[in-house]
Amino acid sequence: MTTDDSYTGSISQQRLSDQVSTITFRATQASVSKTCLVRFDSNKYSVAARAVGRPVEIQSYADRIVIRQDGAIVGEHMRSFGRNQTIYDPWHYVPVLARKPGALRNGAPFKDWLLPAHLERVRRRLKGSDDGDRQMVKILSAVLSDGLAAVEAACAEALASGVHSADVVLNILARRRDPEPIATIITPDGLRLRQAPIADCARYDRLRGAA
Repeated sequence: MTTDDSYTGSISQQRLSDQVSTITFRATQASVSKTCLVRFDSNKYSVAARAVGRPVEIQSYADRIVIRQDGAIVGEHMRSFGRNQTIYDPWHYVPVLARKPGALRNGAPFKDWLLPAHLERVRRRLKGSDDGDRQMVKILSAVLSDGLAAVEAACAEALASGVHSADVVLNILARRRDPEPIATIITPDGLRLRQAPIADCARYDRLRGAA
């Protein structure tokens, strides 16, 4: 075997190893706690709030953890190899905020939560309002139905207009989601044509001849 053959072989083995590490996983059954957490290898991982109260399957890959319930993914995290760590995805807890909006400030899942730029600007401005937490929860909840990109764009539009309330952001989302129908112009009877015009090039020639 030549040096080139050995080099090619090592590349093929590496690619095969990468594929195996991506495809193979170990499946483990687990229960979901009331705090939307599952335990795996001395660590805890969050799942979507809707998964609470029913069993899940934890699929552990070399680099990540995928959690499924009835075949649907309810959680996915980079795998932690430490001990006694809790790994949160803040979006898993957004539905819970509807009942406890104050948790947005003090809840462990939301500590050091980095939001997209315009969403973060809206959150900072709402902090000065008496109902700022509740308004921010409404905006965050819209992400679950409209998507993060759409809500971020709505926040950007609101801020550009000098406002940042939840009502304005949600109104922008609704307008983009359901654009107003094109208005139909009704022609008054007095302006309706009684006889459709007929193209007559010969008439044009006659007018030129008369000139």
